[in-house]
Amino acid sequence: MNLSILIKQYFSSKSEDITIDVFDEKNIYAVYQHVVEILTRHIDIETTVLQAMSYCFYEILDNVITHSHKELGTIITHYDQTNHILSFLVADDGIGVRESLAENEKYADVSEPDALRMCIQDSISLLARDAGSRFEVRSGGHTLLVKDGIESISESEFWQGTIVYLELHTNKEINPAEVVANRTDVAAQYNEAFLHDNELKELW
Repeated sequence: MNLSILIKQYFSSKSEDITIDVFDEKNIYAVYQHVVEILTRHIDIETTVLQAMSYCFYEILDNVITHSHKELGTIITHYDQTNHILSFLVADDGIGVRESLAENEKYADVSEPDALRMCIQDSISLLARDAGSRFEVRSGGHTLLVKDGIESISESEFWQGTIVYLELHTNKEINPAEVVANRTDVAAQYNEAFLHDNELKELW
């Protein structure tokens, strides 16, 4: 995987402050925990954003291991404290969204643009709706972009695999339960995993 291309295209103005992590099936949770713990230390990041983001973030990592047919994935993160923007990118160089869907006979003839529309999970879509400024899924020769609430799909430079990129407003309070359609208590899961007792008391 060519990290220099990813950094140039997505983090060109902030390349000195990015964090890069590589994960596989064995260390996926440890890497996930490491990234979220670093973000948790920034007291200016709204807790509700972290509660929702942490759930969606793990879903994206798990999709790489489950669907890409590659052993490794890469995470690039950047936090712009001045402008209250968290950017993270998860990339793999696997089979891509369309080929992954086409493994199911039901979707054997799906087009790449339609595959991108179908692959967006409701949780990350709702996170992008509630706190995001830019959400991008790129695979093969197409990119799905949601910016300022407007969705578009266009042809783009070919990428072998899948890239998910999201920019979040970290100073905007949201309802994390709505992000996952109340299927699970993401706030409690985040609090239990990443907050200490004294930090939990400060939330109430």
